[in-house]
Amino acid sequence: MLGHDVNYFRDADDKTLIDLADSEKRILLTADLELYQQTLNRGLDAFFVESTELAQTLADLENHFCFNLEIDLNDSRCPKCNGNLAAVSKDVVIDKLPKATSTNYNEFWRCNKCGQIYWQGAHWKRILKTLEDAKNRYNLT
Repeated sequence: MLGHDVNYFRDADDKTLIDLADSEKRILLTADLELYQQTLNRGLDAFFVESTELAQTLADLENHFCFNLEIDLNDSRCPKCNGNLAAVSKDVVIDKLPKATSTNYNEFWRCNKCGQIYWQGAHWKRILKTLEDAKNRYNLT
């Protein structure tokens, strides 16, 4: 959502993750200490995620990589597949929306890769609160 080109794998084995990080020139982020050490031993970039709390993890990432914890919906990526999001009119997606959503919201974004539709629903306040909490934690370090 922050606009970073990120791939997420829940069930890939360590070798696959390290090989992907190497072939795609990515930084591997992991909470698995052994995977982190293996990645460094291969001479690749890695970041060890120590916290289980999202706001703290974001603050740690902001501190380490010096990126901004602001969402720019013109530059956001799909949390499901990492595709680019593009604004789309309600008329184009209305038949794919729950009735309450189409009634209460007017701005929508669709992933150009997987077609997932997004809007600033009830969860939006929680997302912004988490980002604000992370920024406050970063400012304390």
